[in-house]
Amino acid sequence: QVQLVESGGGLVQPGGSLRLSCTASGSIFRINAMGWYRQAPGKQRELVASITSGGNTNNVDSVKGRFTISRDNAKNTVHLQMNSLKPEDTAVYYCNAQVVSRASDFVRGYQRDYWGQGTQVTVSS
Repeated sequence: QVQLVESGGGLVQPGGSLRLSCTASGSIFRINAMGWYRQAPGKQRELVASITSGGNTNNVDSVKGRFTISRDNAKNTVHLQMNSLKPEDTAVYYCNAQVVSRASDFVRGYQRDYWGQGTQVTVSS
């Protein structure tokens, strides 16, 4: 099994910053892509940003220029630096990791998605 533990959410004023972190532990041979999703009340969960094991990133248009995703492969950790926060960024943010648990899984091209428990981000004055 694999566990993802998130930290860094909270309440911040518009224009402020927060840094989310997520660390994976457990049965891990390799982590492929990692990402951050968010879900606002009454809305579907959406991808915010993702990063491959090689460091290639992808951000949703609404956060480009404001959010930066990064990862530390040695620590199985992904971060989301959020700047210039807006009220519409308010949501529960979830960490996602595509995990290969064993070498035999890697050979077969098998990976499994894991999710964190979510951390609340509230942007309000």
